Amino acid sequence: MTALEVSPDAQTPAFWPPQPESLDGLDILPMLVQDLFVRTVREQGQSSIGSVRERLKLPHMVLEPVFRQLRQQAYLDVKGMQGNDYYFGLTAAGKLLAAERASICSYAGPAPVSLAAYERAVRQQAAHVQVSRDSLRQALGDLVLPDPLLDQLGPALISQKALFLYGPTGNGKTSLAERLLRVYRDAVLIPYALEISSYIITLFDPVLHRPLAAQPDDLDARWVLCHRPSVAAGGELVSEMLELRSDASSGIYSAPLQMKANNGILVIDDFGRQVISPRDLLNRWIVPLDRRVDYLTLHHGQKLCVPFEVMVVFATNLDPSELADEAFLRRIHNKIYVEPVSEPCFQEILARALGQRQMSCDAQTAAYFVELCLRHGDALKACYPADLCDILLWRSQYEGRPPQVTGAELDRAAELYFTRT
Repeated sequence: MTALEVSPDAQTPAFWPPQPESLDGLDILPMLVQDLFVRTVREQGQSSIGSVRERLKLPHMVLEPVFRQLRQQAYLDVKGMQGNDYYFGLTAAGKLLAAERASICSYAGPAPVSLAAYERAVRQQAAHVQVSRDSLRQALGDLVLPDPLLDQLGPALISQKALFLYGPTGNGKTSLAERLLRVYRDAVLIPYALEISSYIITLFDPVLHRPLAAQPDDLDARWVLCHRPSVAAGGELVSEMLELRSDASSGIYSAPLQMKANNGILVIDDFGRQVISPRDLLNRWIVPLDRRVDYLTLHHGQKLCVPFEVMVVFATNLDPSELADEAFLRRIHNKIYVEPVSEPCFQEILARALGQRQMSCDAQTAAYFVELCLRHGDALKACYPADLCDILLWRSQYEGRPPQVTGAELDRAAELYFTRT
């Protein structure tokens, strides 16, 4: 099993909602299911119970009484049968009802779960990590990391508290942060959407969430069994991305980044270079990082308390003292300095970079590579081998010849790569 695979023994999360067996057994109001039903038929034009079931992720035993009620109220026009299923559309009265419901909220996707059910799920699925130096080295095996760094990283991951990675640029902070998800070997359940005070908040994001290939048959289909999420935000981060976002035309809310990252990792890359100021961002998260709860606001002012079970990783090449005051830094227990690489680590990174590109060089040229980088830069950086090897490849393609790793070629690559002082 690789570091990216989910352990077969850990595919059943602590929270496991069974399939609902009746309309009364749902954790949302029956009226909301009726609204979803008529809005779905309105979108589809002609529909069937099977088609509505597929869209709403609700079983036949839940939808069948809703169908009967809507038919008795003359909102559905049954056209006939398709096998054992009804084939129907909306009557004139049904179209008016659907339009009225859609004017308030046009959501017609998978049925939501309640906020209470979501909170139980997030709390019960809180990550518990057991790692050692050996297991960390295996999980992060495509990076060259010294033992002291691994020995700082291990306790930080076990704590599942916020992590601050800082140090000079080019030494792998982002690469490291992006790979921390590999320490998780279990899966979590993520709902498609939540219902809060009759409002719908969409949560499952196919761009950010990775479902397991096989979804269990006995699972409430409103939930998706996924790998633990990893969400990253860089310079594009603005304050609006941390709040509920409402679409005025549809009446649908979208969950903020930290909520989509619940039970996983949220990476704030290049911290300090966002549109939102570091102070505003840190002030926004003082309470969530401390108490594991977040407060969100609906458009009419109602406050919501939602769980904040996410490991936030800040990565920056700026001075931490210039980004945050002592009160905030105290709340981040794990602060790891990612220093420039040592010469042995640099040589290992170089060997890997050459091997990945099917290139090679002798020991003398490898030593010159080190000397060249020290001459042009103030220290050895983990990014230099791959970057300079890429330039050697590109130059050889431009000149129509096989790539060569020689002192002269490295000098030409360095002239293109490094700035002049």
